[in-house]
This record gives sequence, C-alpha cells and structure tokens, in this order.
Amino acid sequence: MPLGKNTLKLEGKQMDALKIGFIGLGNMGAPMAANLAKAGCVVTGFDTAVSAAEGVTIAASATEAARDADVVITMLPNGDILRRVAADILPAMPQGALLLDCSTVDVESARAVADEAKDGGQLFVDAPVSGGIGGAAGGTLTFMAGGTEQAFAKAQPLFDIMGQKAVHCGDAGAGQAAKICNNMILGATMIATCEAFALADKLGLDRQKMFDVVSTSSGYSWSMNAYCPAPGVGPQSPADNGYTPGFAAELMLKDLGLSQQAAEAVDADTPMGARALELYRQFVEEEAGEGKDFSAMLPRFAKRGRA
Repeated sequence: MPLGKNTLKLEGKQMDALKIGFIGLGNMGAPMAANLAKAGCVVTGFDTAVSAAEGVTIAASATEAARDADVVITMLPNGDILRRVAADILPAMPQGALLLDCSTVDVESARAVADEAKDGGQLFVDAPVSGGIGGAAGGTLTFMAGGTEQAFAKAQPLFDIMGQKAVHCGDAGAGQAAKICNNMILGATMIATCEAFALADKLGLDRQKMFDVVSTSSGYSWSMNAYCPAPGVGPQSPADNGYTPGFAAELMLKDLGLSQQAAEAVDADTPMGARALELYRQFVEEEAGEGKDFSAMLPRFAKRGRA
C-alpha cells in the first residue's frame, strides 16, 4: 500500500494516536477505512448496512463514531444524506476537528455543510475521489479537494495514506465542482469511444487495429487508452470481465445528473453533457444497464441500428 509522503504526523499528533470516525463503509469506504487502520490510525466506523471492515471498530451510530474524533470522514450516497449526517455528527465533534467528506454530492450541499462546520468551530474539506474500487483498495485514489488552506493541510496526511494525489482546487465546493466537470468529460468521451467501436465493427475494421490507430493518434483519451470498452483490446478493463463494474453505469448517471444540476444553477450551456445524461438514463433505466460498468455502452451501441 503506497503511503506517499505520510510522515505519521497530523498537527503534532502521531498517526497511531489519531482518532478517526468513518461514516459510510460501502464498496469505497470500507477499503479506505481499512487502509487508515493499517497505517496506525484508530478508526471507528458506522454504516447502516455494513457490520464489519478490516481493522475498524463498528459503532452503533454515526454520532458515536464521530464523538471525540480528530477527523471524521464521510463517504455517502448524496447531498441530502450528507446534510442529515452532518447535522447529527458536528455537535459531537470537538472544536478544531476536521470533517472530510469524500462523497460525490452537489456543490451546494458541500458549501452548506462547510458553513455549518465553520459555525461550530470545526474544519471542513469536500474531497470526492477518482480511481474506483481498485484505487480505494490499493490506496491510489486521486482526491479533488475544496476548503481552507488550514483544513486541506490537516487532511493531507490522510490523503497520502488513502491515495496517490490530492489537488487543492479552491474553497469549499471546489472539489465537487472539479469532480463533476471531470466526470462529465468522462461520460461524453466514453459514449464517443463506444460509438466509434460500433461504427468500426459495421465498417469491417478490426477492433485491435482501431485501437492501435486511435490510441496513438488524435482520438487518444483515457476511455480508449486506459479503460478500453472493447474486450480483449488494450489494457485489462471491466470489458474483459463481462463489464462487471469498476465504475457502475448508475454512478455515472448520478454524476452526469449532478453536472447538469450545477450547469442549470449557473446558466452554463452543456449540450454534450446533457445528451450523455439522457443516454445513460436510458441505458440504466430502460435497457438493463444497472449493475454494469459504464463502459458497457459498447454492446449497447453495437446491437443498435441508426433509427
């Protein structure tokens, strides 16, 4: 597990004495919490549906997990849940403690919780992640962080344990803004990549030849080069495992929805993002795409005609 530049200190505290509450021990949260425990942190966790995580003491409630913690980390499904959890746990957290939210939520929820934390004398960082379940398990996540310099500095040693990179994007909410912009690009480019493979098939172009050309030409993208949606082509990806999710289609649908919610709030014209949202909604809700990787759009396009 890469520890980065972790010096085992957090504002004068040794990491083996650092008390962390971790709320949300799902597919992402559980391995993140386990990595913190392996690094010597004392981790107390809570989840409404999970009763165990490696090295983590399970609390009876979110408030219990947060009580007297130096840092509380949340990994939650949406902004409404984040707001409710924050309202419960912030009164139990000491002044000067850090609430580090690694969920992907709407910008306004992140900013509202930041204001609530400030009013209570606590620090807040919104730090959604990129890297999926594999990155969470391997400690190679990328964090996009928003908050004050002081709050980001307090979170940095934890980022070094759970990930390989953390970018301070600006004030509270900036991490969420960076995440949804990034994933709007990802959703649109994955659709374009899948469309191109489906077109290549019908033109009689071999998929490997298609990859060899595009991956070294102007069509180069992460969707093509690192996460190719065509089985047996390029590096190993979910396409080589029956599209078992590395990043599920329904999560892409969620993130594209957040991008369009934000675009509407600030009057931004995002027609490709809006169309990507429509296509993923159709795929997930009407075409049995739920539970499949977001790159499973390739077989979806491959079996369709132009009409």
